[in-house]
Amino acid sequence: MTAARLVIAAPSSGSGKTTVATGLMAAFARRGLAVSPHKVGPDYIDPGYHTLATGRPGRNLDAYMCGPGAVAPLFAHGAAGCDLAVVEGVMGLYDGASGQGELASTAQVSKLLRAPVVLVVDASSQSRSVAALVHGFASWDPGVRIGGVILNKVGSQRHEELLRDALDESGLPVLGVLRRAEQVAVPSRHLGLVPVAERRGDAVGAVEAMREQVEAGCDLDALMALARSAPPLPGGVWDAAEAVGRSGGPVAGGAAPVVAVASGAAFTFSYAENTELLAAAGAEVVPFDPLRDEKLPEGTRGLVIGGGFPEVYAAELSANAALREAVAALAASGAPVAAECAGLLYLARSLDGLPMCGVLDAGARMSKRLTLGYREAVAVSDSVLAAPGTRVRGHEFHRTVLEPGAGAEPAWGMHLPERRVEGFVRGGVHASYLHTHWASEPGMARRFVERCAR
Repeated sequence: MTAARLVIAAPSSGSGKTTVATGLMAAFARRGLAVSPHKVGPDYIDPGYHTLATGRPGRNLDAYMCGPGAVAPLFAHGAAGCDLAVVEGVMGLYDGASGQGELASTAQVSKLLRAPVVLVVDASSQSRSVAALVHGFASWDPGVRIGGVILNKVGSQRHEELLRDALDESGLPVLGVLRRAEQVAVPSRHLGLVPVAERRGDAVGAVEAMREQVEAGCDLDALMALARSAPPLPGGVWDAAEAVGRSGGPVAGGAAPVVAVASGAAFTFSYAENTELLAAAGAEVVPFDPLRDEKLPEGTRGLVIGGGFPEVYAAELSANAALREAVAALAASGAPVAAECAGLLYLARSLDGLPMCGVLDAGARMSKRLTLGYREAVAVSDSVLAAPGTRVRGHEFHRTVLEPGAGAEPAWGMHLPERRVEGFVRGGVHASYLHTHWASEPGMARRFVERCAR
């Protein structure tokens, strides 16, 4: 794998990684390059902006959920045939899974990809000290190659001159200087940025503003030269068909079962590889929008409802009674249903007092407490996704709580951060708060499609 590649990192969150990474993606795409967008960690929202900037699926590189050994093959899969790959980091450069060293950090991913790092520094409240900051980050881990710096939130020409003078002594080139620009701000709410699907027109404008700012302030030729300096990346390329142990063709020699996948503004959280694995396992994947469609796709044999923001659209989801009834009827028939987080809430009896699908005897409501973090889990009940004892790593990210009733077995036994059981298994339904990346356990996709084909 010889793709030119850059990792966009920062000393801390809020430094401007998303602006720089998305702006670079859009700027190079505008030059006619095929740009492969990637995001370190479990974030679903930033990849939506990356997709808008490049026209290609935003893909996650998560060394915790998928394991360090899968990072390079998954990257190679996404970057195949592209001229350039841009990887947006997560948190601070050296921040990773809590208490587990460098695991899942941007630094670890940069080393796994043998990719040069561009450090984005919020320079709004410093001048000469920027050199000490950059020197510390560049020397902390000799295995991390920081190839240059982009200064963000620079106040004036004089401020820029002071910063450049200080960095002359660091030996690292300044590859860009971005002035303060309110027009590129992206609105946020309780779980981070507002997804692209909810603000399509405004999001296009935001990405254009990021592109214009990056084009005006960054040396694109120098950045491309740095990206091309990345050495060849050894190892194979992840392949969905190989991952599920198939060479193609329908499951069990029959027609491909239709698997309906929830999409639209309320259900925006999904990993591209999950859908690719379903298709590789023999499913015909058909998207539908629970906000607008009043029935499931024709011939639906299984249903996947991922994460998103059902709490924002609870009234609209509740008002679509025809679809709620169709989902309940499908679940009652024993058909496979896999729901994560937002999907779990949609299957509940109610959400903030509004009727949902009623598949699960549980009421859901918003809370002030944010539940966030990586999780280790083991399947404790036989389900359409996993046999008992199947071990997975996942991620929780929500501000809701459930008040469960009876009639279901737990889905997972959690090991971190504390021991507990979580989720619901009932008939063909597997519903949980746990977000999982199926590339880490491709057997879940195969098992689900096989159950759909029965």
